Amino acid sequence: MGDDVVVLEDEIQAYDDGTVARVRVLEVPESDQYPDGVKYAFHYGEAGAVDPIIRFDNHHGPHELHIAGQVFELEFDGLQPLYQAWRAALPPEKRIDW
Repeated sequence: MGDDVVVLEDEIQAYDDGTVARVRVLEVPESDQYPDGVKYAFHYGEAGAVDPIIRFDNHHGPHELHIAGQVFELEFDGLQPLYQAWRAALPPEKRIDW
């Protein structure tokens, strides 16, 4: 990572059932790709799987929801609503960790 990137949050939790949850938020320079100055991923899925069970991210620029092997573009109203939606989609017994 460059000196102009700041890790705001990076937490990962591996579960006994083979799933992994990760929250990663980076402050990045504002650009055409990241006009909000933030790069993020809220991920939950099988460890090592190609497709997540659910992930919100803007890895390629647009804000996206990845679910059931499909990708949907999202309106970005801030990180908190996305985090809350991601957390609500987790199995109930795993929400306590987040």
